[in-house]
This record gives sequence, structure tokens and C-alpha cells, in this order.
Amino acid sequence: MNIDACFQLGYIVKTHGIKGQVVAFFDVDFPEDYEDLESVFLEQQGRLVPFFIDAMEPQQKGRFIIKFEDINTIEQAEKLRNTALYLPLNELPELEEGQFYFHDVIGYKVVDAQHGELGTVKDFYDMPQQQLMAMDYKDQEMLIPVMDETMLRADHEGKILHVSLPEGLLEVYTQPSRPEDADDADEDTEEEK
Repeated sequence: MNIDACFQLGYIVKTHGIKGQVVAFFDVDFPEDYEDLESVFLEQQGRLVPFFIDAMEPQQKGRFIIKFEDINTIEQAEKLRNTALYLPLNELPELEEGQFYFHDVIGYKVVDAQHGELGTVKDFYDMPQQQLMAMDYKDQEMLIPVMDETMLRADHEGKILHVSLPEGLLEVYTQPSRPEDADDADEDTEEEK
């Protein structure tokens, strides 16, 4: 299985008990959608390897105790700690119209409700406090918080992501970054007169 044809479901946090179980965290909005998995792919040495699930028990807040086939000791389970879990993209739940998965909108044009076309979606970053969308804007990277209020909808046919930037965000990226730059801009304006 190719990693580009998959999405990261989560990762293995730690071992559980002495019979090869692990605790996995599913880093998705609705972990309960994945309670009946028969297998997952684990990233091992840069490759995705299928692991079949003998038993899976939901815990709290996206955590599951999982027993994989052929993993029967704590030593075997320990080797899986911090390993990423993947599923094929076709196992993602269907979305409502206008919604999107991050990987779907990479390369889309970004159009703001107030400022019009701004740039192109480059990437998404998972930060401790929130998720950010990176956009190419006037030869620089602009970061936009991912919230319901900012991410309005995706037009998949037109490859356009409609956004509503927080007030003042665009100005952060258009203002001179140093006081000297502002002085230089003032001098240029005076010379033009």
C-alpha cells in the first residue's frame, strides 16, 4: 500500500498489559466510526505493513486497546510504540456538500469573502493549540487558522476553497516587517511626489 493512497488514522501510544496489547489514539473527529476495523497499516521502515486486529476495545477520548494478530508479548508490542496507523483513503467517511478533507484541497485557489482571490493552499499544520492552513500568498507563506468561521466551503469542481479571513490577518502579511522597511516605503513615496 502506498502512503499517498492512505490517511493517518492515529498512532500507537504505549503497550497495555503483558499479552501484546497496545493503546492506540485515533486522531480523527469521530473515532467511534472506526470501532469495527479488521486491519490497519502500520508504518515500518518507511513502508506500510498490514496488521490484522484480533480485538479492539474502545476507551475514552479516541483511545482504543488493540490486540493484533501475531503480537503476543509485551516485547513485540513495545516495538510498535509511536508507530503511525494508516487506512486507505477510500475508508474515509463521506462528507456533506461543501465539506472537505485537508488532503483534498491542497493546490486549490483560496478566495476570501472580502479580499477575493489570495493564493493557493500549500499544506496544513497540526499545532498544539489549533490547526493551521498554509497558503502561498505573494511569494510568502501565510497561515490561516482552521475554524468553522474561517473555512467556509470547498468547491471541488472549481478547485476553490472559500474562506473568511479573521479581521486584520491579511494586514499582518502586507505590513512591513521592520520599522526600517516602513521608513524606506515613506521615502519612496516622498521621492515619487
